[in-house]
Amino acid sequence: MQDGRTQIRAIMAGRQQRAAAAADGSSEARRTDIRATEKKCSWASYMTNSPTVIVMIGLPARGKTYMGKKLTRYLNWIGVPTKVFNLGVYRREAVQSYKSFDFFRHDNKEAMEIRKQCALVALEDVKAYLNEEGGQIAVFDATNTTRERRDLILNFAKDNSYKVFFVESICDDPDVIATNILDVKVSSPDYPERDRESVMEDFLKRIECYKVTYKPLDPDELDKNRSFIQVINVGRSFLVNRVQDYIQSKIVYYLMNIHVHSHSIYLCRHGESHHNVEGRIGGDAELSERGKEFSAALKGFVEEHRLSDLKVWTSQLRRTIQTAEELGVPYEQWKILNEIDAGVCEEMSYEMIEETYPEEFAMRDQDKYHYRYPGGESYQDLVQRLEPVIMELERQGNVLVICHQAVMRCLLAYFLDKSADDLPYLKCPLHTVLKLTPVAYGCKVDMFDLKVEAVNTHRDRPLNKVPANTVPPAFLRRNSFTPLSSQDQIKRPRLYSVGNPPQARKTQAPTLPSMQFSEASEGAELLQSVDSVNGFSAADTDNCVGS
Repeated sequence: MQDGRTQIRAIMAGRQQRAAAAADGSSEARRTDIRATEKKCSWASYMTNSPTVIVMIGLPARGKTYMGKKLTRYLNWIGVPTKVFNLGVYRREAVQSYKSFDFFRHDNKEAMEIRKQCALVALEDVKAYLNEEGGQIAVFDATNTTRERRDLILNFAKDNSYKVFFVESICDDPDVIATNILDVKVSSPDYPERDRESVMEDFLKRIECYKVTYKPLDPDELDKNRSFIQVINVGRSFLVNRVQDYIQSKIVYYLMNIHVHSHSIYLCRHGESHHNVEGRIGGDAELSERGKEFSAALKGFVEEHRLSDLKVWTSQLRRTIQTAEELGVPYEQWKILNEIDAGVCEEMSYEMIEETYPEEFAMRDQDKYHYRYPGGESYQDLVQRLEPVIMELERQGNVLVICHQAVMRCLLAYFLDKSADDLPYLKCPLHTVLKLTPVAYGCKVDMFDLKVEAVNTHRDRPLNKVPANTVPPAFLRRNSFTPLSSQDQIKRPRLYSVGNPPQARKTQAPTLPSMQFSEASEGAELLQSVDSVNGFSAADTDNCVGS
């Protein structure tokens, strides 16, 4: 055990040296890092007024790491920088080889000291993440079963002005516990090359070691003023106490929606549309002949895989509905599954956009996730719009979602834990079905090419930086915490509206107000310009703006 303590001291010394080196960095570098961090934050991140430490509590094999990792994936997806600090990783770094459950006995003083030092090292890393690296939420993933350990964390949070939210997993279902041990712990680094029976025996004894000192949260007396949620028997019931802020309410909302059950999610795009063939984005085009062929192939796929209990969801755009109609099964239409709104660029090709709006085209290539089409949406907006879909997918059984390229990218980024930088460039080809099956701490992906030819609508990430003289010198924000956008925004109907029938569609792309006026993005003159650009009356404009 002496070697373990020496290793812990070495770890702490190394981290202190790195912290000191970071403190010596120039103030300009710090400002640059802060700007970079702010750029990756979203509307949700502005709802936190101080960093938060989520403290997991519970006996081993109660799903704490599962919940902690899923919660982290969700919070990062909605734009709140979050990181997991798993104490088991620190313990394995300090004690190179795990021998038996004896390490976790409460009367093993040397081991207890090592575990405490590991917790202190992990808390220092939490502090560095929240104070210096732009983090907003840290998930402290450990058993934290004693009041002494929880008081240590509370004092640490108080000294650093962090909020604390406890997440306690309580489970007395032996089947759930046994399944968790066999599904997750057998493959743990603690048990290399061990048979399942010996792993089960040792791990159950480890649990008994923790039970000796385990003190659950006391909502009636000792912990009645704490903020926490108790998840009982993997979501059969919950106890929520003193939620402090918006982010904590989001955490509770998410944890109450995730269900641990076996299911698969099938994602695909609609069949190829006429706009796909023409290279145009957005709009409400119908399927091409090859798109109809894919619809028939999709029906064969569903029948071949015997997905009789499958739920089918589509957007409210014709190309997804026509794809689902061929299946001959009931389906639900979700407006929030509609494709990203390209605003004034709807039904244009990328070549047309580059020619007509070169600045907009360059800005989107510079930061595709945060860029918002004039009068339309950004990928960041789309993530916010799709949050209810994620919640329902977490609750449902087998679901087939027939959607669109940008929508599919956002959904995939959640399940595969992709960053905001990578999300807009995920490949989601036409006429391909992705099967997502949740596994222990991640998601298994199976891809099925239904062998129907289609155009390639994917645009690769630009390899070269955008020329400096092409992009405006400073980005302007639509409001205090929304993503990058151009200065001028035009309100327009999503598809068609009264006074704007298909046959009256504009013959040329609308002109941005910045091309007509040198100042003021609001006022009577601008409204008059917007009316003439979009081809509908002032009354229609009022209705559109107010909607």
